[in-house]
Amino acid sequence: MVFDKDGFNWYYINMFRALLNSLVDIIYPRICLACKHKIDNAHIDNLICKKCWSSIKKNLPPFCHSCGRRLKTQPLRAGAGFTKSICPACVKTNLHFDRAFSPCIYDGAVKKLIHLFKYARKDYLGQPLSKLMIEFIKEYNLPIKYMDYIVPVPLHAIKLREREFNQADILSEHIAEEFNKVVLKNNLMRHKFTKTQAELKADERILNIKGSFSVIKSEGVKGKNLLLVDDVLTTGATASEAALTLKEAGANIVFVLTVAN
Repeated sequence: MVFDKDGFNWYYINMFRALLNSLVDIIYPRICLACKHKIDNAHIDNLICKKCWSSIKKNLPPFCHSCGRRLKTQPLRAGAGFTKSICPACVKTNLHFDRAFSPCIYDGAVKKLIHLFKYARKDYLGQPLSKLMIEFIKEYNLPIKYMDYIVPVPLHAIKLREREFNQADILSEHIAEEFNKVVLKNNLMRHKFTKTQAELKADERILNIKGSFSVIKSEGVKGKNLLLVDDVLTTGATASEAALTLKEAGANIVFVLTVAN
């Protein structure tokens, strides 16, 4: 038998740990949050199976230079020979952010995970979801080094009490930690209580969210480049209104990053 200087035989200790973990898996099997099947080989913090993780639909280029969605048609042409990479939906909409990015398409496994994250109080899903955002930033070399602050899209105080946390705060903290950035909280505020955007049509969303945000201290954002973070970009109405409020307070560039679009 081999013992260390303190008299411990680590072979038997590690063997006991492996046995204990096996017993825990039998009594409390790890269940994938996306498909509800048993996880045989854990992948992301024992939360999501490899099959579901690999099935997440990635948002791939070419991207619309406004909303960040994949361009499904040829870029629109503006003027003689000039090609502008913008989707038909964004041509019809006046979005106030400079550009938006999303690593995933809002469907399948990632849609399920985001729903659990937001509405089922599974705040720990912020780690794997933010991992998707971090990988996307690195893969496409997004200019995060030029961003002065990361700004989470705020919730109204009533909705925050209902959910007990703001999902955008959690995503922002993980991204900020990875890239050594500062999260600017409690400056952009949501003072108007609105209907849930998911319940509304595109034109209704714009009217619903209009005038919902305010900046407490404009000197905190004046002349700054900001990365606005949220979970999903659908029509872009919420992110656009938040960006407009920040720009009216003096912000320079406002980019938007969400998990999915």
